[in-house]
Amino acid sequence: MTKLSVNINKIATLRNSRGGNNPDVTRAATDVQRYGANGVTVHPRPDERHIRYSDVRAIRPLISTEFNIEGNPREQSLVDLVLEVRPHQVTLVPDTLGQITSDHGWDTYQHAAYLKTIIGVFKEAGIRTSIFVDPVIEMVEGAAETGTDRIELYTEQYARMYAAGDKDAGVEPYYDAATRAKELGLGLNAGHDLDLHNLHYFISTIPWIDEVSIGHALICDALYLGLENAVQLYKRQLAV
Repeated sequence: MTKLSVNINKIATLRNSRGGNNPDVTRAATDVQRYGANGVTVHPRPDERHIRYSDVRAIRPLISTEFNIEGNPREQSLVDLVLEVRPHQVTLVPDTLGQITSDHGWDTYQHAAYLKTIIGVFKEAGIRTSIFVDPVIEMVEGAAETGTDRIELYTEQYARMYAAGDKDAGVEPYYDAATRAKELGLGLNAGHDLDLHNLHYFISTIPWIDEVSIGHALICDALYLGLENAVQLYKRQLAV
């Protein structure tokens, strides 16, 4: 069964909007695991507009499931943080400074030499690596050549087409990319704009996905449904 890693960035965004420590990000990390999440994801950025580097250090000892840190490894501060706290997985995302949210995957050929080098650094430290890619077979093949353990398929395009009523065409490139990843022996994650409406169809079509990372939609749903109920509802969507 596909695992659910809950991204708690938005909880930190809410806390930071008023200062203080309400809501408590470390408590959220503990609670989502207690409510059934298989892991916790954070994506610290240099401006610390949501998750702070100090949060990452505080959360790490509380993880009883899996800890995934996302970010752009060209930021040396992120590399240093990952090597310090040793998460179970680091997901490499080609964000630019100040970017609101991730919006594309790596060009795994253009950046091949760099990716091989930085992936080697993390793997030497015993950290599983995943790289963010678009659903393009050539990019998946390029990812395999970097030595990464997994890829994470960037799913905004699928979510947009699902919402427009074209779910079959929307999922097709993801199925093709995921099939190629499996042939190449790559582990497979997915994330971005997956929600209670589109998640089950995606996982039913590609049931060999190892993990989905979901934050914004799940936290939005939690405002109406409660955090525990939201986690459980997302877990149900992964049952195929």
